[in-house]
Amino acid sequence: MPARTDRTTDPQLRAGLLLARRGQAYFSRKVNELRNDQLDAPSLVPGWTRRHVAAHVGLNARALTRLTEWAATGVETPMYASPEERDAEIELAATLPGRAVRNLSAHAAVHLDVEWRDLPEEAWRAPVRTALGRVVPASETVWMRTREVWVHAVDLDNGGSFDDFPAELVDALLADVVGAWRRRLGPADLPALLLEPVDREHAVPVPVPVPVPVPVAQPGGPAPTTTLRGSAAALTRWATGRGADGVVASDGGAVPPPPRWL
Repeated sequence: MPARTDRTTDPQLRAGLLLARRGQAYFSRKVNELRNDQLDAPSLVPGWTRRHVAAHVGLNARALTRLTEWAATGVETPMYASPEERDAEIELAATLPGRAVRNLSAHAAVHLDVEWRDLPEEAWRAPVRTALGRVVPASETVWMRTREVWVHAVDLDNGGSFDDFPAELVDALLADVVGAWRRRLGPADLPALLLEPVDREHAVPVPVPVPVPVPVAQPGGPAPTTTLRGSAAALTRWATGRGADGVVASDGGAVPPPPRWL
């Protein structure tokens, strides 16, 4: 019997699915490199152990599967009943034995991948609602999963690095973070930042429009723009709240903390 493949023929969506699957393989490798006792060590997510991260990534796959099923059937199946239930589910799953946490993460990922594979072309455009209340096409679940598996692979604190990420993923993540800042804060509250990846030909202005750089703030005028430089991977790590290593401010001052991403 011939192998079953994705029903979608959209080249952009198929490329996105490939990047998500590569990220799942990367995350699974980093989880499986850890002994069971090492799962109890702290992760890079404040208040979470590595076990929490592995449990969360598995439960996230289940939640995105619910959205994919919603798109396929038209029957509303939210990601989570409530934020409180989501948090309680993670805490409970983090108490599972190491083997069970690994199985949860792996099996949930396979289930999501099968649902993606079998989703009809038209269903990818069906509207679904994220846990943050945004109404998006079902195709957005692919990017939602992509950023989860790649970034949380780093959060396991087991050698994962933004430097390992494909260039197109790094650029998409940085654009995603800056876009989230703009949606949440609005032009009036955005920090005056210009992000300059030294390994790219373009800079990323945070405010819109970009304030004119001035040496000091003028009364009634825009705040001076702070330029942050580093590799695209380092700037993306900083922007996602994973530390400022490799990032420098053009004025020689301290690198400011980034606004909240998600």
